Amino acid sequence: MEISKLGLSIGESMTLKLNETFGILKAKGEPVIHLGGGEPHGKAPLKAIELTNELLQTGVVRYSPSIGTKELREAVRDYTYKFYGKKPELKNVIISTGAKQALLVAMQAVLNPGEEVIFPKPYWVSYPEMVKLANGNPVAIDLKNPGFIPEISDFEKALTPKTRAILINSPNNPTGIMYPGSLIKDLVSFTKEKGLYLIMDDIYHRLVFDNLKHPSVLDYASGFEGSHIILVNGISKTYAMTGFRIGWAVADSSLIKVMVNLQSHQTGGPSPLLQKAALGAIIDDQSGVEELRSTLEENRNLMLELLKRLDKVKIYKPSGTFYMYVDFSAYEPDSMKLSAYLLEKVKVLTMPGKAFGLDGHLRLSYCGEADEITEGINRLVWALDENITEPLEIGTQTIFKD
Repeated sequence: MEISKLGLSIGESMTLKLNETFGILKAKGEPVIHLGGGEPHGKAPLKAIELTNELLQTGVVRYSPSIGTKELREAVRDYTYKFYGKKPELKNVIISTGAKQALLVAMQAVLNPGEEVIFPKPYWVSYPEMVKLANGNPVAIDLKNPGFIPEISDFEKALTPKTRAILINSPNNPTGIMYPGSLIKDLVSFTKEKGLYLIMDDIYHRLVFDNLKHPSVLDYASGFEGSHIILVNGISKTYAMTGFRIGWAVADSSLIKVMVNLQSHQTGGPSPLLQKAALGAIIDDQSGVEELRSTLEENRNLMLELLKRLDKVKIYKPSGTFYMYVDFSAYEPDSMKLSAYLLEKVKVLTMPGKAFGLDGHLRLSYCGEADEITEGINRLVWALDENITEPLEIGTQTIFKD
């Protein structure tokens, strides 16, 4: 039997595949260290667990509305006002099974077959595949200047009559770079002038370092009703709740209505049990977010310091998230080959830059424990620094240079 062309065109998520590889190796007792992860350490907020338990104890967990529960949409409305300065109405908010679904149903709602979504390289691995799933064409653009910060001219050159939307993630996965307010302002004006949607993936907007302020898209837009802005967020990164799978989108009510219709035939409303957890996280004391942010900043500084021993790497200092996108091309231009070598030789798992649209790089994550980061980078340095000749001890194994 034949498989659809669309199905065959969708590649496997490299990040999820390597996470699976790590789990298998760990279960075998291998001394593997994960420097490619996208899950911050830490527990869900206490209020999230309390509200989940309260509902679970009733024994009555039913369907929720396809748009999400009213109480969580109210919490998202208040969250948006608190962090963006504009308060949407409830008709402007949809709750989804993860920010991933919110992004996908938004694309399905705005794209006609063959229309294009523009996003900068490097990009999150799922963006191209999600555009294809929405019957669109992904357009990943090269940037004129180094540093991973695009300019309006980069988007202008990619514009065609089929362009429908621009997709932005800041702070950015995989680079950790946060785009300046001047760029966000220009993008709001540019997309409005050209009649395009501006999809803002803000999943890391509170994990920002160096006393910097995250530029809000709503600083440059009047609100949501009648707007071309689609704001996507969720609980996975900020609250270390990746497995709870709750995200949301805030947008014009007519667009939200279409997104609700699409979602109603995909999953229906997200689990009310997990929506209770999301509600608890949002209304709980927020000190845990600051604790996570502060720890990540310390981990970033640690990783940057450790990588200084490799004089041929190129690094642009991350302003947020828990990733850095390091140029290892002077050691090995094929990131798939380099990642495989590091896993085989020194049991360090990294994410190949090729999966993010820009080869020669590895995405390194500093969301783990400080001792794991230290050990992982020490092994990586040993593997790549030709001046190091002594053997390396990994667990009970002694590793020698080739």
